[in-house]
Amino acid sequence: MSNARKYSSGTLLKRFIPYYKSYLPTLIFDLFCASLTTVCEIILPLIMREITNAGVGGMASVTVGYILQIGILYLVLRIVDSAAYYYMAYVGHVMGTKIETDMRRDAYSHLQELSNTYFNNTKVGQIMGRITNDLFDVTEFSHHCPEEFFIAGIKGIVSFIILLNINVPLTLIIFVIIPLMIVICRSINKKMRETFRKQRQLIGELNARIEDSLLGQKVVKAFVNEELEKSKFETDNKNFFSIKKLSYRLMGAFQTTTRLFDGIMYAATVIAGSLFMLDGQITPGDLVAYLLYVTTFIATVRRIIEFAEQFQRGMTGIERFLEIMDADIEIFDCEGATELTDPKGNIEFKNVSFEYPDDHNIVFTNLNLSIKQGEKIAIIGPSGGGKTTLCNLIPRFYDVCEGEIILDGKNIKDYTLKSLRGAIGMVQQEIYLFSGTVYENIAYGKPNATMDEVVEAAKRAGAHEFITELADGYNTYVGERGVKLSGGQKQRISIARVFLKNPPIIILDEATSALDNESEYAVAQSLNRLSEGRTTITIAHRLSTIRHSDRIMVLTEDGIVEEGTHQSLLEKKGLYYRFTQMANKLV
Repeated sequence: MSNARKYSSGTLLKRFIPYYKSYLPTLIFDLFCASLTTVCEIILPLIMREITNAGVGGMASVTVGYILQIGILYLVLRIVDSAAYYYMAYVGHVMGTKIETDMRRDAYSHLQELSNTYFNNTKVGQIMGRITNDLFDVTEFSHHCPEEFFIAGIKGIVSFIILLNINVPLTLIIFVIIPLMIVICRSINKKMRETFRKQRQLIGELNARIEDSLLGQKVVKAFVNEELEKSKFETDNKNFFSIKKLSYRLMGAFQTTTRLFDGIMYAATVIAGSLFMLDGQITPGDLVAYLLYVTTFIATVRRIIEFAEQFQRGMTGIERFLEIMDADIEIFDCEGATELTDPKGNIEFKNVSFEYPDDHNIVFTNLNLSIKQGEKIAIIGPSGGGKTTLCNLIPRFYDVCEGEIILDGKNIKDYTLKSLRGAIGMVQQEIYLFSGTVYENIAYGKPNATMDEVVEAAKRAGAHEFITELADGYNTYVGERGVKLSGGQKQRISIARVFLKNPPIIILDEATSALDNESEYAVAQSLNRLSEGRTTITIAHRLSTIRHSDRIMVLTEDGIVEEGTHQSLLEKKGLYYRFTQMANKLV
């Protein structure tokens, strides 16, 4: 996602704030607790001012009872402060976690609706980073951001008013310094924001590199390219180190700047305050109180400025979250779409043209094709001729650019996606099994299926026998992507999954091309049973698997150039005949 969108801070906050809606009572009480914790810090300088002025005026007024009263009052305030802080630390953080959870749910839900084009152009490692790591900081951001600014607002306003009441000239001296500090810190902040953004992008690249290497570890070992993979990883790792180093340099500059200005404000207070005290413009008690309030105020300013790091991390996480949420949903239910009920399987392509939306590679133009209910057709042709693309258009994995695809008399866009895809079963060459048990993978075709239904589907797919021979039968763990099973076993489990779904339309995309002869025979038998009574579209390289199809079509860049039965196409001695001759030479 190199062309990532840029968002202003205002836009990010505007899009993020609605997530507080469900937790508004918690947020309000959290801010109320934040105000209670502020009381202790604000009232302590007043207490010290009162005691100091009383002591300077004469110790007779400072009695034990007076000291105890003040001490008890402050202790009560501290107890209230502790209870309020506990609520903020516990319930406030839980609220932040809930918001993070809601955002992750929305991101995952949105990802489920994105088209193949998005996933073709976005690395899985980047996506993983956006919905996991990038949202971790949102918990702290969503909890602390309202608290920190609310507390800072109370302390800043109250401190400013009290400081003005103590000594106006001294207060003006202090507050003249603050704008300069804000300008410098804001400049560093902007650089930190961009650095954090780059850092998250690079960790996504690093994750993608690790995932790619580990998933392809057999290929790595087969080509003895361990050192090459280490070298590529080292490059990404060093890039990530460099950006983290830069982020720490900016953080160091940021914190050094705040500490420097702290010192300037303290020095100004001590020097100017002492001169005012010598001149009689401020009492010792007022100066003590003033120093304490300046300390409180500076601590508040520093806390807000230091929170800027967390703030920028949170904003960066929100930004990368929105980049997912703003990815266009290209395939969706059209207005007025209806449920596909009692599908028959009559399919017709009318003047269909298609090119891939990302690279605009034209696959075919004005393609026309008619398939009758229950008909078994096969499609062959050279690689890149559009065979798989044609099949991907039927369940609307992509939408046609021109023309229309008709199913049972209606444009497929007039059906809801769920009902359309529910009527289609697909068996592909590259089988994807989920990490789990054999039972869970077969039941994926019908999530509420009983064990008896799963077993029956496995029997029809010719998988029951080998499944019962596994260590734990249907409860055997298949490993990530089914690595513990052979190609033929995985394929038959995928066929059982489609048997369980029981759709009227079947698409077989080179389902046996990667299997050995024995496995191919077993899978072919399963596929024959699967296709009985269903509209079946088979894409195959091995011509032996399609000889008995009702119709065979040869698809090239020029569209469907030949069509007929196996025997009639051989008699034409055209492209299909040449494919057959080449296949015979390879046997």
